[in-house]
Amino acid sequence: MKTQKILMRSLAVALTASVIWTVTAVADNVESCCTPVSTPELTDPVISVRIQFESLECQTAIVFKTKERELCSDPKQLWVRRKVMQFFKSKVTKQTY
Repeated sequence: MKTQKILMRSLAVALTASVIWTVTAVADNVESCCTPVSTPELTDPVISVRIQFESLECQTAIVFKTKERELCSDPKQLWVRRKVMQFFKSKVTKQTY
């Protein structure tokens, strides 16, 4: 009986901790997500590219990072696809000898 109480308390603590961790992770993600996406073409040099998938308030976007900012871009735009291809092509050519 005593072991069962200890087990139930441990389970309750673990469940509470996992709920707090999940809520915190979702809150952090919502704050840093793209809600509007930009359509004008980016002309700044790109440092990195990442994909953001739709969830909660976030929209599907391609996020370009430059020295000055991060730009959330509409993945349906042709220039976005071209810019992503250019970025990864430049990464591949820099790695080959």
